[in-house]
Amino acid sequence: MGIKILIVDDSAFMRNMLKNLITSSGGEVVGEAVDGNDAIEKFKQSSPQLVFLDIMMPNKNGLDALKEIMAINPEAKVVMCTSVGQEKVVMEAVEAGASDYIVKPFKQDDIKAVLEKYS
Repeated sequence: MGIKILIVDDSAFMRNMLKNLITSSGGEVVGEAVDGNDAIEKFKQSSPQLVFLDIMMPNKNGLDALKEIMAINPEAKVVMCTSVGQEKVVMEAVEAGASDYIVKPFKQDDIKAVLEKYS
């Protein structure tokens, strides 16, 4: 597989969990970001093939970061990471260009399916 991935989440625990699931599923993590502003910088630097983007973050949330990422590269593949109960925000993200979404807590099978879909 070897798809290059950027992980964006303000929780170090969630970034680490997602990184472990991605690498054990054959993905390659090329960057990690802690908020939306950091995500945009890391996206420009690492040119990932796929971005896992948390929605609720300080400074700049995932929805605003998504819009900027899509403005930089309209072909970007961005998977929103959401908690249960954020359906309205997920629909807004899909309208703004998100490719997909996954629900926390992450499951190995869900991550593997996303990687296969976008690799």
